Amino acid sequence: MLGQWDIDQAICVSHTSKENTVLRSGISPDKVFMVPNAVDTAMFTPSSNRLSCDEIIIVVISRLVYRKGADLLVEVIPEVCRLFPKVRFIVGGDGPKRVRLEEMREKFSLQDRVEMLGAVPHAQVRSVLISGHIFLNSSLTEAFCIAILEAASCGLLTVSTRVGGVPEVLPDDMIVLAEPDPEDMVRAVRQAIDILPGIDPQIMHRRMKKLYSWDDVAKRTEIVYDRAMQSSNTNLLDRLPRYLTCGAWAGKLFCLVMIINYLVWCLLEFLQPAEGIEEVPDIGPLHIHSDSVDDQCEAQRN
Repeated sequence: MLGQWDIDQAICVSHTSKENTVLRSGISPDKVFMVPNAVDTAMFTPSSNRLSCDEIIIVVISRLVYRKGADLLVEVIPEVCRLFPKVRFIVGGDGPKRVRLEEMREKFSLQDRVEMLGAVPHAQVRSVLISGHIFLNSSLTEAFCIAILEAASCGLLTVSTRVGGVPEVLPDDMIVLAEPDPEDMVRAVRQAIDILPGIDPQIMHRRMKKLYSWDDVAKRTEIVYDRAMQSSNTNLLDRLPRYLTCGAWAGKLFCLVMIINYLVWCLLEFLQPAEGIEEVPDIGPLHIHSDSVDDQCEAQRN
């Protein structure tokens, strides 16, 4: 109820997320905008040497928790290893479900085919990704899933559960979708292995550079913020009655919090007036600015 009455604009990272937000909060669809996440394609690049398909390596990088489908992995990995003797798994990540994966590896004697890396710092994610051919995502719920973008930018073919906003993330020829069911996920892995010889990591990376850019995300986000700034300003006295509709006790609590926030804002405005705060100049996208500086240096040298 709070969202229905006191939000000017909202941003969701996928159309599915937008639909859920509208249905659950009651916000008007006209106030909700879809702005996807992106990936740093300069950081996530394919290996310069194409991997041989003599041994197929499937990479999993995820928090090992229920929501991320760790229990699915416990059932999928042994079956894939049984069907495809030349497949090996690299699992990066940590969490309460790691114990189950360790037990699965011991039970099926897969120590030489399932490598457990533990937690992987973000700076080392690319080095793990480029050691594999296929990226496996087993999430049970996802609004978007940036991990899929990072894998695709590194040239990996993706196998993922068909949940949330995942089907919106990549073109059909870059991802194989499956229901969050062990049997269907094994089927999807089999399909990915069959089409793997036709995947060119460098071409996939170039496509990702065209599809996703943080500069584009920033521009689209700025448009939404501008629309919010242009919305009619509502003073505190007009807003307080809206909070009272949020519940017998919650409404009164929200009103009290808003009054306290307003008083704190008045105090800060008195101590440091907004007119005395220097605004950061708009220098545009950093890479464009860097290019112009490089051009000036080159001109001076000439």
